[in-house]
Amino acid sequence: MTKAALFADKQNGSCPECGADLVIRSGRHGPFLSCSSYPQCQYIRPLKSQADGHVVKVLEGQACPKCDSTLVLRQGRYGMFIGCSQYPECDHIEAIDKPEETTMGCPQCGKGHLLQRKSRFGKVFHACDRYPDCQFAINNKPVAGECEHCHYPLLMEKKTAQGMKLFCASKLCGKAVEIKDNEQDE
Repeated sequence: MTKAALFADKQNGSCPECGADLVIRSGRHGPFLSCSSYPQCQYIRPLKSQADGHVVKVLEGQACPKCDSTLVLRQGRYGMFIGCSQYPECDHIEAIDKPEETTMGCPQCGKGHLLQRKSRFGKVFHACDRYPDCQFAINNKPVAGECEHCHYPLLMEKKTAQGMKLFCASKLCGKAVEIKDNEQDE
């Protein structure tokens, strides 16, 4: 039996527009309910009852700063977050994981500080907190220091076959930097 036949066998109600049976179909964003008389009727409905993230826990005693409703902990597409219980009327959300701020200044603009961030794929990187004005970002852990070759004010730590080594954070230089004896003692 084919996958399409397995999905078509289930009874999922009738179409509110034309009265035909609803069937489960698979799309690029996952399964959904669709009218069996497609393309004459183009009715579709998502299988998930709440596409905005389901409620994990109600946070009693914590009020929304926008509308004074109760805040709830939700599981969404990109992980856990805190949101207003009156969504979609109130769109207040808060991140649970605040980015870690380092004491190191941004070497590109000189005004901002470096923050630890996560990409949409879950990879950790460090970027300037003045984004989008400053678009400095590195994929490795930043280390305070100066490159002995080009005098760039930031180094980064990379794992190599010989172990952890320091490299210049400048994309133009990128050379390995020797660790001096007084830096190893610290």
